[in-house]
Amino acid sequence: MADTPALTDRNLEATTNISLKREPACFAFLSLWAALEMRSSVTDERPTAILGFDETFLRPFARALIDAATTRAAYRMTISQETHSTERCRVVEYVTGPGKALEELMLQPHDNVVLVSAGKGKGGEETLFQLPRTDSFLRAFAKMAYVADQALHDLLEEMERLARRRDAVGHS
Repeated sequence: MADTPALTDRNLEATTNISLKREPACFAFLSLWAALEMRSSVTDERPTAILGFDETFLRPFARALIDAATTRAAYRMTISQETHSTERCRVVEYVTGPGKALEELMLQPHDNVVLVSAGKGKGGEETLFQLPRTDSFLRAFAKMAYVADQALHDLLEEMERLARRRDAVGHS
């Protein structure tokens, strides 16, 4: 499969750059994997993945972030796995280790930022990162999330169409 073009608008604010990077698709699951990346002076402005997720997570996460930031109400997202017997995760975080699966994500708005935390057993939580609460960041994030979501779903539809065509040719 050819590499897909990267999103071109990666700069969201002068101090915080965030991007979504589409990863190669896997025909075995007919699923896509995306990564939320941040750039900062701590990593010499190199993109660093902070969350990885399947194609079903981007839209609810973007909606929850914007809702939490605008209403100033905390938001808790329970991440249900398709089945507990599969090794396929829906959402992983890369902040505390190499791709740790998440079962719960909390968004806690403060004056200038929204803290994003992972749920730990027995009601505990661990802060993973923070995102700005500025209007300009939220507008840019919403636009980027919409464009990325469309690209993810368009690619998934194209993969399904190619799989049907391959199956039709195989049965001829």
